[in-house]
Amino acid sequence: MPENPVGNETDSEEKLSVKSLLGDAADILETAVLTIFVFLMVFTFLLRPVTVDGSSMVPTLYDQDQLLILTPDRSPKNGQIVIVNDAEAGHFSDEAQTQVYRTAGLNIVIVKRVIARAGQTIDIDFASGTVTVDGKVQDEPYIAEPTVRNDGAFTYPMTVPEGYIFVMGDNRGGSTDSRNPGVALVPQEQIIGTVFVRYGRDAERCESWKDRFAYLF
Repeated sequence: MPENPVGNETDSEEKLSVKSLLGDAADILETAVLTIFVFLMVFTFLLRPVTVDGSSMVPTLYDQDQLLILTPDRSPKNGQIVIVNDAEAGHFSDEAQTQVYRTAGLNIVIVKRVIARAGQTIDIDFASGTVTVDGKVQDEPYIAEPTVRNDGAFTYPMTVPEGYIFVMGDNRGGSTDSRNPGVALVPQEQIIGTVFVRYGRDAERCESWKDRFAYLF
């Protein structure tokens, strides 16, 4: 049997090498495209960056803090921080506080903490600053000061109706929230998302780089 010329073996090896390189390049390109696609899907449908505007959530959040929120998440738990489009505000039309109607809200996007959900009864003692939910006094280590400001939206105790949440800012003396007629009861469909993590903060507020980050979910 005649032997293959050495030159032909070299050409064959070079062709195999080129095919291998092209295959590797195609795999890398496919992985890169898939990674970009997943990244875009996550940040389009699951995570969304937002920037805090204002001081109503001090000391937990400061003006210009950068957050990632989970969207859509319209069933947050008590104590979680939410981003809300305050287009409409829920009020009671009767003294028994059972019939709800809506008025125009502040028409701005706000960040607040969920204090009570549908079916829960909230009571606020503005003399002592104590907040009670379903008969249990709330431990609120995150607030800047006790809840002594009453903006007159409701009489307490009050049961949150179906489809709404009651929210307050951590800076209780400087927050316009469910105590105020402009926010009042927040319709759940106006919840944009739940705050997942803080990933950015002004360096002047941070003792170290670690202070820029906080898990808040």
